[in-house]
Amino acid sequence: MLDDIISWIILIIIIVVVIGLVLWAVGIYNRFQSLKNSSEATLGQIRVAMKKRLDMIEQLLGAVKSYAKFEQDTLTKVTAMRSAVATAGPGDLNKVEAESRSIFGRLLAVAENYPDLKTASTVTSLMSSVKDLENEISRQRYTYNNISQEFNTMMDTIPSKFIGHMTGMPKLEYLQFEEEIKTAPKIEF
Repeated sequence: MLDDIISWIILIIIIVVVIGLVLWAVGIYNRFQSLKNSSEATLGQIRVAMKKRLDMIEQLLGAVKSYAKFEQDTLTKVTAMRSAVATAGPGDLNKVEAESRSIFGRLLAVAENYPDLKTASTVTSLMSSVKDLENEISRQRYTYNNISQEFNTMMDTIPSKFIGHMTGMPKLEYLQFEEEIKTAPKIEF
């Protein structure tokens, strides 16, 4: 009789430990999913801000065109980049970022060559909006990279590493807008 009670107690302890381990693994998996969803939401916000910035650049192109003949392919590139932002992954966003900064730099060069363009209220307003969007993109990129760092750290550390690999989760790619690091555009005159 005592042996039966001890057997039941051991069985209950084993069941509790197994349930605890399963709940622990589910908790780690849920944390991975939460971070993944947060990264996707943040990437979505970056896409929206980059699309807004490209829209502003396109509007700036229109304003600049009234003062100078600007290359037609620039407008075509901005339009193509704007549509590419919607489906771009982190690596593609890095490329779009570099291209849009290049176009923006060329716009600034045109504005430098036409002093009366600098004082046009439309251009000034659009430049201010682009600056605000630059700050928003920077904040969102920082948030995304922090989420990626936490996710990737979990993928590299034990015991969460095992859960991540068992469920086939890949590491998250960081956003590295190299062009911004080298030369940030000056949008104030």
